[in-house]
Amino acid sequence: MNQDELWLKKYNEIISFMEQNHRRPSKYIPEEKAKVNWWKHQQKLMNAGTLKEDRVEMFEKLLELGEKYKKVNQYQKIEEGIQLI
Repeated sequence: MNQDELWLKKYNEIISFMEQNHRRPSKYIPEEKAKVNWWKHQQKLMNAGTLKEDRVEMFEKLLELGEKYKKVNQYQKIEEGIQLI
């Protein structure tokens, strides 16, 4: 398995994880920590401008999906509930 195939495999694992669990991987759950570390590393590469061009577009889609499942703290949930009433 070459690097491109490995990258694509990890990318697809995270996409399917978020679609199944409706959340982003957590750094507090040992089984998910590798996914979080991969995500952060790719973000660093993208911010530094060293992420391969073909991967940038795909990773941006992953970031968009991540925004959809961004964690909301309890205070925000309560505040939103109060506004709806």
